[in-house]
Amino acid sequence: MEKNKLKSIIESLLFTNGDTITISHLAKIISKEPKEVKEAIEELSQEYEKEDRGFRIVQKENTVQLVTNPNNSEHVQELVKNEIYSNLSRTALETLAIIAYREPVSRVDIDAIRGVNSNFILRNLLIRGLIERLDNPNDSRGYMYKLSIEFMKKVGINKIEELPDYEKLSKDEKIEAIVKNNPDKEESKK
Repeated sequence: MEKNKLKSIIESLLFTNGDTITISHLAKIISKEPKEVKEAIEELSQEYEKEDRGFRIVQKENTVQLVTNPNNSEHVQELVKNEIYSNLSRTALETLAIIAYREPVSRVDIDAIRGVNSNFILRNLLIRGLIERLDNPNDSRGYMYKLSIEFMKKVGINKIEELPDYEKLSKDEKIEAIVKNNPDKEESKK
């Protein structure tokens, strides 16, 4: 595989993941040696800085994450602020529904049910005070999410079971199958 193709794949994976990921995990996904992946990440990182691009790569020990360029923070903050203070988007409502009917639920399971990365949405829901984050007893690196009392006050319910069709939807077998068969769940335990 040529170097530019490898960098393109890494860039796509980092963008899609949206969170820290180990170099060894990236190497496994791409079927390359960790040393080769690390070299490509370093080249990509230098390109971002040299060309004053919108992204940077943050590296700590064996983990990497794609982040926004700090020079653009004013504009990024404006976007985040608008997202936080505007009406909830369809994706935020979807994520809230998953948390409501599956709580406590991990990000890995939320991502499996939605089929996309939920980091940004979860962060916004946390900032708005609509959900709470708990330590995950099954994965010391992750969290579990549940509805906050603030959310319950806003929608006018006294207990979670008052949500529409709670009994039926909280035990939906199709959703259980998605969560049980999620390959990322096993990877997150490693």
